Amino acid sequence: MIGPQEIVLIFLLVIVLFGASKIPELARSLGMATGEFKKAQQETERQLKDVEKSLKEGGSRQEDSNRIRKMAKDFGLEIESKSDDELLDEIKEKMKK
Repeated sequence: MIGPQEIVLIFLLVIVLFGASKIPELARSLGMATGEFKKAQQETERQLKDVEKSLKEGGSRQEDSNRIRKMAKDFGLEIESKSDDELLDEIKEKMKK
């Protein structure tokens, strides 16, 4: 766990490396990157819920399978010889990390 002393040390290193004038710009960039990450995570979660809902409702099995496999590929998962349920479980685990 990072304590207060480590945070102060990191802050001082940032000031030394980038200068005090660059800190607001760095903070803004970090905030934007965090926002983009959260947006991508929410979109992935929405897609996963859509697939699960479609599976429960008995939608087009082939379409659902294609969407699941595309999501798994996007996460860099191996899709060969795995069922859709296995892939969904792996996607969920990957999202938790």
